[in-house]
Amino acid sequence: MALPSVTSRPLDAAFGAAVAGYIGLVERTSRTPPLMDRYAAVMLADQPVIIAMWHGQFMLLPTLSRFGIPTKAMLALHRDAEGMAHALRRYGIELIRGAGASAKGKDRGGAHAFRGAVQALQEGFSVAMTADVPPGPARRAGHGIVTLAKVSGRPILPVAMASSRYWALPTWSRMTLNLPGSQLGASFGTPIHVPPDASPEQLEALRREVEIQMNIATIDAYNRAGVSQVRATPAAALTAAGERPPPGMKLKLYVGGARAFGAFAPLFLRLRQRRGKEDGARRPERFGLALTPRPAGPLVWVHAASVGETMAILPLIDGLKAARPDCAILLTTGTVTSARLAVQRLPTGCIHQYVPLDVPEFVGRFLDHWQPDLGVFVESEIWPNLILQSAERGIPLALVNGRMSKTSFRRWRGQPAVSRPLFSRFTSVLAQSREFAERFIALGAPGVVDSGNLKFDAPPPPADAVLLANMRQALGPRAVFLAASTHADEEDIVADAHFILRAKRPDLVTIIVPRHPERGLEIATKLRAKGFDAPLRSQMPDLPLAASGAKAGLLIADTLGELGTWFALAPIAFIGKSLSRDGGGHNPIEPVRHGSAVVTGPRVGNFEVAFKALFAAGGAVEVKNAADIATTVTRLLDDPVALAKTNAQAQAAFEKLSGALPKTVAALVKLLPAAADVVAAPVIASGA
Repeated sequence: MALPSVTSRPLDAAFGAAVAGYIGLVERTSRTPPLMDRYAAVMLADQPVIIAMWHGQFMLLPTLSRFGIPTKAMLALHRDAEGMAHALRRYGIELIRGAGASAKGKDRGGAHAFRGAVQALQEGFSVAMTADVPPGPARRAGHGIVTLAKVSGRPILPVAMASSRYWALPTWSRMTLNLPGSQLGASFGTPIHVPPDASPEQLEALRREVEIQMNIATIDAYNRAGVSQVRATPAAALTAAGERPPPGMKLKLYVGGARAFGAFAPLFLRLRQRRGKEDGARRPERFGLALTPRPAGPLVWVHAASVGETMAILPLIDGLKAARPDCAILLTTGTVTSARLAVQRLPTGCIHQYVPLDVPEFVGRFLDHWQPDLGVFVESEIWPNLILQSAERGIPLALVNGRMSKTSFRRWRGQPAVSRPLFSRFTSVLAQSREFAERFIALGAPGVVDSGNLKFDAPPPPADAVLLANMRQALGPRAVFLAASTHADEEDIVADAHFILRAKRPDLVTIIVPRHPERGLEIATKLRAKGFDAPLRSQMPDLPLAASGAKAGLLIADTLGELGTWFALAPIAFIGKSLSRDGGGHNPIEPVRHGSAVVTGPRVGNFEVAFKALFAAGGAVEVKNAADIATTVTRLLDDPVALAKTNAQAQAAFEKLSGALPKTVAALVKLLPAAADVVAAPVIASGA
C-alpha cells in the first residue's frame, strides 16, 4: 500500500522557519544545561539509539543536533505536523513520516514508519520518537517503542529537556512552549535494551521500565532547570509519580455539606427504615458505631455496594484468607439485601458491618474503631469522605474489579477538581478491562492494571436442589421464561411480552425477579391492575403447587437468595436494567453459568465487556421491546438446538475471560504489611 501523502504549502515552510528561529532564540538566550557534554558521550557510546521523549516535551529536541549525531525523527503524517517537519529539516534532522491508524480507521502510514525506523537504525542513524502516542493516555509508553528496540537490536535512551520558563498548553499531553531567557535542564535515563527473543511478558515489563525511566528523567530535567514539572505534566501522570492534587472547591463544598447533613441523618435513616431499606437493629453502624470489637492483628476492610458486588467479592475474600490467614476481613455494604447475603455467605471469622454514611464525623468514628491496614473498594464505590480520610491516615486503598462507564467517565472528567483528588488517593486500581483502565488513568488514578473481571471467576449463585426438583416436577412440560433483576418500568414490558407469548404457548410460566425484593407487592398490585394474576413467592410456602396452578402463569419471586434456583429452572432469562430509563444492565455471567440463555436490552454499559464478548460469540440476543422479547423467546423455545448453541457459545466466551481472581489476590497481598512485620493491634472495645 502506498504511503499517504500531505502536500506541503508555502505557509508550512514559513511556519517551520519561524519555529526553527524561535527554538534558536530560546537556545541562544538561555543558560546551557550542565552535564550536556557528558550526556553527549552517553549517546555517542551507544549510538545509534532510539531517543525517547514524552509527547508535548519535544520542542527542544532539535538542540541535540549540536552533537553531530546523525538523527532521524519520526513525525506524524498529517497537516498539523508539516510546519514542524520544516523546522526539523532546518536543524539537519531527517524525517520518517507516518503514524498509527486514526480513530476512523484511516491508514496514516504506521507500518511504513516502523520499517523506515528499523532501516534508519541499521544504517547508523539514531531515531527520535515520542514514547506516548496521541490521543493518549499521556506519559504511558506504547508498545511500538519496545517492539522497535526488539526488532532493531538498538537500545532505548530516555531523554528529557526542560526550561525554567514555559507555557503549558491545555492539551492531552500538556504541550509545553519553552520561553527565552531560561535556565535549561536536561537528563538522560539509563539505556534500555530489549532482547530479540523477548516474550510478551518481558516486553510489557520493559515497556513499564521505559515509563519509569522517562518519568525519572523528566523530573530530573525540571529539577535541573530549577522549577517544578507539575504545570507541564498531565494530571494522570502526576498521580503516577506520587503527586496528589488537593481537593478543589466543589469537593470541599461536598465535605462541608456532608458534615451539615449529619444533623439530619437520624431522620433520613428512619424514613429509609419505613421503606424497608434500613435495618433498625443495626442503625448505629450507619453512624460509624461498631457493634463488634476489632480483632487483633492486620485487618483488611472490603467495601461492596450491594448484592452484585458482594457476590463478586466473596471468592476474593476466600482468596485473601487463604493467602494471608493472619488477616481478619471486615466487609461493609450499604443495603439490607447485601447484608443478609453477607451473613449467609461470609466465611467463618469474617465480620460484616453496614458502611457508615459518608459524613466526616461518622467516617472518622468508623476508622478510629477498625483501623484497617488496607481498604478495598469494589467496582465503582467512590465515597469522598471515606477515601480522603483513609488516605490522610496512611491507609493504602485499592479499587478492585473497577469499572467506569462512558457516562460516568464523562461526568468525572468534567469535574477534575473533584475526580483527580479522589482517584489519586488510590494506591492501586485493578480494572475490569483495558477500556476501563484507560478511563481511570485519564482521571488521575495511579497503579492502574487491567486485571479482568472478578465476576467471571465467581461461582454462580447457589440453586436450592430441593426447591428446584419440586418446581420441575410440579411444572412438568410447561415452558419457563425468567425476567431477572428487573427495575421499575421493566415489569410492564415483561408482562406485555408474557401476554403475547401466552397466545402461542398457553402453558408458559413467566417468573419475575425484581432487583429489589421489597418492590414485590408494588409490582403485583401494578400487574393485577392490568389484569394479570401475579402471586408473590414470599406469600406462597407451597410454591410448586401454587405456581403450577397460577391462572395467568406469572410469579413474582420477591425473596432473597433464590435467584440461582430460578436461573437453573429457566432455559431463557431476560436480564434487567437493560430496558429501563436509567439503564446499565446487570450481570449476565450468573445465568450463563446456570445454563440459561441471555436476552437483554441495549443499555448494558455497566457490563459492556461481558456483553461485548457475548454478542461477538453469538451467546446473547438483544431486544428492544415486549414484541422483541416474545419473538426471541418463541424462537429459542421452538428450536432446542439453537437454544443449546446460544448457551454453549456464551460459556465458551466467558471461559476466555476468566483469571482475574489470582491476579487480584496477588496485587492486594503486596499492599499488606509482611506477616513478620505485623505488630498485633489492640482489641478495641465495641463502640469505642
